[in-house]
Amino acid sequence: MILHHIQTSPNQDNALSCALNYGGQTDSFLLSGNGVYATLEAKWKVALQGRQVFLLKSDVEARGLTLQLSDYTCIDHKEFVQQALIHKKVITW
Repeated sequence: MILHHIQTSPNQDNALSCALNYGGQTDSFLLSGNGVYATLEAKWKVALQGRQVFLLKSDVEARGLTLQLSDYTCIDHKEFVQQALIHKKVITW
């Protein structure tokens, strides 16, 4: 069980694409920084369906996307640390 931490927009690089290709069914995905923008695009919404997805709350709020991304689980930094401890490994892409 791996926590894949994506920090960049999928329009910047292929981090999310790679993480999804290598991620297993029990893996989770944490989107932070510009990575939260992926959840606004239909292509990535579909790719993330059925996966455990977390968004870093402070980054969602900083970008004014709280209402648009209310369907996703937003976590704070303390919960991020908890998720890192729950998962066997954290990979930052």
